[in-house]
Formats: sequence, C-alpha cells, structure tokens
Amino acid sequence: MTVFLVSFCNILFNFAIGLLVAKFLGPEEYGRFALAYATAIFVQTGFFDWIRLGATRFYSERIRDEEPALRATLDFGFAIIAAGLAAGASLLLFTGIRFTLSYGLIALALGASAANGLFDYHTALVRARFDDRLFTRLVLVKNIVAFALMGGGAFLFGSAKMTLIGTIVSLGGSVVTARAALRDPASQPRCTRLSIARSLMAYSLPIVGANLLYLAIPLANRSILAILDGFSETGQFSLAYDFGTKAIQAIGSALDIVLFQIAVATHELHGPAQGRRQIARNMTIVIAMVLPACTGLWLVLPSIEQLAVPEAFRGHFDLLLPLMMTGLFSMAMIQYVINPVFQIEKKTAPLIAAALAACAAAPLLLLVLPRGGGASNLAIAQAGAMLAALIVLTGFASRAKRQWPRLRDLTVTVLANALMSAIVLPMRGQEPGLATLIEQIAAGVAVYAVVVLGFDVAGLRSLTIARLRLTVVRMKTL
Repeated sequence: MTVFLVSFCNILFNFAIGLLVAKFLGPEEYGRFALAYATAIFVQTGFFDWIRLGATRFYSERIRDEEPALRATLDFGFAIIAAGLAAGASLLLFTGIRFTLSYGLIALALGASAANGLFDYHTALVRARFDDRLFTRLVLVKNIVAFALMGGGAFLFGSAKMTLIGTIVSLGGSVVTARAALRDPASQPRCTRLSIARSLMAYSLPIVGANLLYLAIPLANRSILAILDGFSETGQFSLAYDFGTKAIQAIGSALDIVLFQIAVATHELHGPAQGRRQIARNMTIVIAMVLPACTGLWLVLPSIEQLAVPEAFRGHFDLLLPLMMTGLFSMAMIQYVINPVFQIEKKTAPLIAAALAACAAAPLLLLVLPRGGGASNLAIAQAGAMLAALIVLTGFASRAKRQWPRLRDLTVTVLANALMSAIVLPMRGQEPGLATLIEQIAAGVAVYAVVVLGFDVAGLRSLTIARLRLTVVRMKTL
C-alpha cells in the first residue's frame, strides 16, 4: 500500500509540476519543452527501458543475495549504453543536420533521457526488493528538487532549456543522494555476464519495440504540428495529451507497480498457475479503477479546465482532450491489463504486432478524415490507432488458454460506471468551479464504490475491510 500511495502521489506531483511549467512557459515555449521531453522519453525507452524491465521482472531480494551477476550486468549495460549515447549524440550534432529542435534542446533531451532512465532503473530495483522506505526517499527527493528547479526555471527564465536542466538535476540528484543504500555489496563489474544480457534482451526487446512504436505516434504528431503550425500549436496539443496521460497513469501506473510485482512474486513462489490467477485478478482491479477514472475525467472536464488549466491553453484543451480519451483508455488497457499477460509468461512477441497495427492505423485514419482538421484530426487518428492496437493484442491474448477476469465482475464494473455517469452527467452543466468539482467527485465516488464494493468485485471489499482493520490496529498501538 505504501508503494501504491507514493507512486500515486509521485504522478500527481508530476502532474502539478507540468501544469506550473505550462503556465509559466506559455504555449510556444511549452511546445518546445514538450517536444524535447517527448524526444527524451522516446530515447530513454529505446536505449534504457530494457534495463528497467529486466530489473522489474527478474530482480528480487533473493536474486540480490544469490545471483549478484544480474545486478552487475544491468549496471554495466546502463553505463555502456549511456557512454555510447553520449558519443553518438556528439557525432550527430557535429554533422550539421538541421532538426525541428535546436541543438541545445536536443542535447538536453538526451541528458534527460539518461537521467530519467537512471531514476526509473533504480526505483525498479527498490520496488523489486519491496523496500518501501528507500522508494519513498527517492521519490520525495526527486519531487522536492523538481518543484524547485523545474518550476523555478520556468518561472524565472521562461525557458524550456532551464526547465530541462531542472529535470536532469532532480532525477539524477535523487539517485546520487541515495547511492549508498542502492548498492549491492556482492555486485562487481567482473560478475557481468553476456548470457544474462542476452536473456534480458530476449524478454525486454519486444516490449521496448512495442512501446517505441506507441510513443512514435504522439511524437510524430507533435513534430508535424511544430513544422506546419508552429510550437504554439504543439504546446496546445501537448498539454491536452500530457494532462490526460498523467491523469490516467496516476491510477494505472500506481496499481501496476504494485500488482505486477505481486504477480511476479506469486509466480516465483507458488508456480505459473497461481501467477496466472493473480494476473487475472490484477486485470479486474485495473479495469475497475481505470474505467471510472477515464469517464470521470470527461465528466468533470469543465471544472478542471476552469481551475487547473492555464488561461492561454483553454479552448484547445476541452476540444482536444475528449478526442484523445478513447486512445488514452485503450493505451491504459494495453499497458496495465493485457501486456502483463504476456510478460508473466515471458512471451512478449505479440506486443510488436499490436504496436505495428497502431502505426498502420494512424496514417490510414488521417487519410479518411476530412482535410483541414489540424490538431483535431491528429487526436482522432491517435485515438483510433490505440484502439486498433488494443483489439489486435486482445485477439492474441484470447488465442491461448489463459486466466481471464470473471464476466460477473466486468459486468458489474460497466454497470457501476454507467450508473455513476447517469448521476454525475447532469452536474456537468452547472457553473464550473471548485464546488461543482467536489460535488461531482463525491457523488461519483460514492455511487461507484457502493456498487463495486457491494458486489465485491475482484475481492476489493474484502481487501478494503482488511486494510481498515489493519489501520485500526496500528492506531490502537500508538
């Protein structure tokens, strides 16, 4: 529960920092920052994410003590890739080739990719060891420094470059300050094994390849807008996409961090059959949380825009985000519901096929849509591409005899979501503001929780009661 809460708060904090940065930079400079940061995430995924995935799937407290070669291989792999990326970037910048972004922003984007990769890798190691205290420390330090440097850089300088420098320092600094606690005493460079690296890549590369293809679609859309309509339009598109992504990730990613680690531990300790059962339960929990989150985001959007979105971005925001919602929900289902089915069995090749379907669907949809739609057409095509990928990946998962969520639980979840929508929808027409937002959230959460907990979907009622009892016991001992 600690890891879930910390992860949830971390994403919310990133969410708030992103809004501050957008407010202080304005649409045009935020467009530069958003394109540079999207480039950083793309590079990080391509070069460093296999290391994080390997740590998440194969590292544990037992492995730390008994097989130090795994950690040594991961560390060595990160160092070699970082050095190679720096050398390659230097050569590329000296070629004189012109890019949409300036050379300074490209260099900072590459630095941010390495810093983000370093942070994600070490938090994955800590989560795999179930070291809640160290995980909390890493996230807390990163967020405090990010708030000061990213928010401060945007406020004082109004510069995408200074904001990216704040990003790099906050991510790298949090790892450096905890370096002693992050060490594995038995892990030495001489323990590095090429065979381990091959095994990690065989597992991770299909996931990395799929994620790269998914990331390529919004990255291409931002670049197209920057070239055709300027960085201001890129900023408008980026804020809507980033807001929606982070809002849904606040639920999906925080759940996945905890639930997938539990599934891995169950698979390791109790065998594949129990691991598959845990994955099926995880799927139900994620669907039961993400579906109302997506629906609720649309229902409260007028108040959210009034309260949280910088004035320069309003109008575009409430136009673009609803067009993206289907794609954002589909992406959450792919990442947190269907992907773990293949990850737990170490059969990740179908992920590539689904991602290729998305990349094929996006340009086809753009050809079908009326011309002149600009950012709206790109948002619709992006959403349709993610939906196509979800359909393809679900088809692959259905071909094998795997554990699936109970139909009863899924039916209750959909009905609860529909009832919540029916209650909250009339409130959408009220005057946007804090009072309306609180009223909508309170009514929606109450209605949805009563139905889902009443029918004990995925054992959530039992889990909630157990947590409440534990909290009461702890309070009595204080």
